Amino acid sequence: MRFEISREQLLKPLMDGSGVVERKQTLPVLSNLLLKLDNGRLEITGTDLEVEVSAVCNDVQGVDGNTTVPARKFLDIVRSFPEESTIRFEVVDNKAICVSGRSRFQLSTLNPNEFPRMTLDDNTEIIEVTGTTLKQLLAKTGFAMAAQDVRYYLNGLLMQMSDNKLTAVATDGHRLAFTKTEISLKPDYNAAVIVPRKGIGELSRLIEEGDQALSIGLGEKHIVVKSGDVTLTSKLIDGKFPDYERVIPGESDNVVMTNRLVLKEALARTAILSNEKYRGVRLCLEPEQLTIQTNNPEQEEAEEKLSVEYTGQAIEIGFNVNYLIDAISAISSEQVRLGFTDAHSSVLIRGTDDEHTLYVVMPMRL
Repeated sequence: MRFEISREQLLKPLMDGSGVVERKQTLPVLSNLLLKLDNGRLEITGTDLEVEVSAVCNDVQGVDGNTTVPARKFLDIVRSFPEESTIRFEVVDNKAICVSGRSRFQLSTLNPNEFPRMTLDDNTEIIEVTGTTLKQLLAKTGFAMAAQDVRYYLNGLLMQMSDNKLTAVATDGHRLAFTKTEISLKPDYNAAVIVPRKGIGELSRLIEEGDQALSIGLGEKHIVVKSGDVTLTSKLIDGKFPDYERVIPGESDNVVMTNRLVLKEALARTAILSNEKYRGVRLCLEPEQLTIQTNNPEQEEAEEKLSVEYTGQAIEIGFNVNYLIDAISAISSEQVRLGFTDAHSSVLIRGTDDEHTLYVVMPMRL
């Protein structure tokens, strides 16, 4: 295997493929990238057995072949070369030789036949969306996924497709994020999959906003997203997602309307003196006023008073301040709307100009 390529042409695909590679691996080959040159097409692939990312460089001159190289080391070497430099790469006696200018690096390789590739489902349904649509969908919901919950189906994002709508839902049991958008689907097409947290994180990193069409392939065990020369394949979580519609509160008479940034900044300031473990704040609602209070074991206190649009009953209720800030940060509207049922129920958070997105945050005892 041998090829010559510019630093700029190689760097981004190399970063895309390396992003999925974990530093600590059970199999040595999983710390490597698979490089495959075939008829001028250089494919760079990284995997952790759950998510696989392949990026392609086209019009690469060289001798066809394949090998695997240490992902982090190879990326650092290429990144360290000067801009506009030319890189010559070849495999000699199971060693990868990388040369640019007066710099020469020799890397160990592993057998490319040992590199695991995902086997895709035969009956994969293809759906097309724009980069902007999918990136915004993930940004509005992905933060609410659980991290390492024993309820494994919470460690991912539910994606539902039906009635020409793509719906995304995430919850960690304490909060819920929901959004949906219009897309084109085949008549009577209906599907629901849970994409794991790692897959969603890599998708969010790789997708660029714009009107370019992305293809989403949905199978029984995998999701495949192709964006230009980059393809992400992720296993799906095999489980039943909770009935999220049951936990979304109905409309309430106790509704706060206020400026989103003003509320977010007030919560962030108050959070400075909240309990570092529980992160609790108390919201005290009165007509035309919202008071945010917190304290910590060091007997320190913080209080913020905001003038708001509110004519409901007086309510005192506690929340994890980080959950409130996350939800409010994901809203793009200038005004935000918070609906309260009573002092013991969840809050329903919406932006005033996005009726398709909502957030639910469970209360906490303070």
